[in-house]
Amino acid sequence: MSSLASSAGFRSPSRSNAASPAPPPRRTFDADLLKVYTKTLLSTTLHSAVWPDAKERDKVKAWIKEIGDRVKTRMLEIQPTGFKYVVLTQINENLGQGGRADMACHWEDSDTVVQELFSNDSLICICIAFAIRSV
Repeated sequence: MSSLASSAGFRSPSRSNAASPAPPPRRTFDADLLKVYTKTLLSTTLHSAVWPDAKERDKVKAWIKEIGDRVKTRMLEIQPTGFKYVVLTQINENLGQGGRADMACHWEDSDTVVQELFSNDSLICICIAFAIRSV
């Protein structure tokens, strides 16, 4: 080893034969709690909702914002740290149309998604909430 390398502190760390401690268990997000909450929230918020006419479209935006904010707040109550949260809410007029939604997620075991659907004779609401481990 050159004198420059040894004087500048460029040495390999010493290795010990002691076993390294096991990493702490990964936090998990309780998706079942959120699923029950989201189902109840959608039905209580939208049970008597009617698709508004063109002059009242701001109602739909208000419902979307309220549902998204409340779901995110509940996610923070369930697990306040260690996750990033994404909530997607969509409300459409129910015209008797068919629909299909598929989702494929490729991620860590500790990440989760909750999807809930609500519909009545007037509208259809889909709320999808992602909890993605950040630490």
